[in-house]
Amino acid sequence: MKIEIQGLNKTYPNGNRALKDIDLEFGTGMFGLLGPNGAGKSSLMRIIVTLMKPSSGIVLVEGKDIQKHRKELRSMLGYLPQDFRFFTALKTWEFLDYSGSLAGMKNRRERLAEVDRLLDQVGLLEVRDRKANRLSGGMKRRLGIAQALIGNPRIIVVDEPTTGLDPDERIRFRNILSLLSQNDVTIILSTHIVGDISSTCQGMALLNRGELVFNGRPEDLIKHAEGHVFKMMLTPYEYDKVKEHYNVISTIPVDDGWEVQVVADDVPEFNSTPIIPNIEHAYVYYMEHKMHADIIE
Repeated sequence: MKIEIQGLNKTYPNGNRALKDIDLEFGTGMFGLLGPNGAGKSSLMRIIVTLMKPSSGIVLVEGKDIQKHRKELRSMLGYLPQDFRFFTALKTWEFLDYSGSLAGMKNRRERLAEVDRLLDQVGLLEVRDRKANRLSGGMKRRLGIAQALIGNPRIIVVDEPTTGLDPDERIRFRNILSLLSQNDVTIILSTHIVGDISSTCQGMALLNRGELVFNGRPEDLIKHAEGHVFKMMLTPYEYDKVKEHYNVISTIPVDDGWEVQVVADDVPEFNSTPIIPNIEHAYVYYMEHKMHADIIE
């Protein structure tokens, strides 16, 4: 599946410009949207799944304008919104069965088999008869993931999918998406959790205040931070000084002070050692240093 986003803008009635001239293109596999809260990720997701119209610009799926082919797009779409809701009167399996019927699964026997398969995949099979509103927060999120996957959609859009999940659940979900991305499926993953991008996505885009500020592979973003991440062993006094002037990424107490990782262009006044950056380092560096330098230039 090829998805093209051309000149996309969204301005709300209150004057807030949520999206500003967004141009993106992605195909089969997993594509990540990363950015802070308020960056415009959810607005972009809602436009892609045709729940909201853009102020200008178009989204094409296989060359077809989604606003003119909404019914066709929705028949191949699985969507998990950030504010996932369900019918509280239904049991867990009943809700998923209902979702399957909406997704076009007409054969009841095949649909019920798929319901149990997905409940098992997301770790909810043992609570299949529990009312959906009696599930824990993490379980409700997993039910939302299952309803996005039922019906074998060719496009899967998930908005902040790991919110409320514990580390084991987050890993389980990432593994599910990784397996699906190998089956000629396009997956768009929107998140503010940096680790969700590095471990699952082949391509990514970084949004900030409605603007596209980076588009490429996660490893390309990491390259921007090479030589700009440092480890330091600090006394409590030095640590207080470092916090005032640098972006501290991690702090670990040691016998005589702190082991600290910082992102910076340079830390000349402290004894520091450069370390290999990860995606979290790269995100902080790009947002706080690279973008700031580009604006000044």
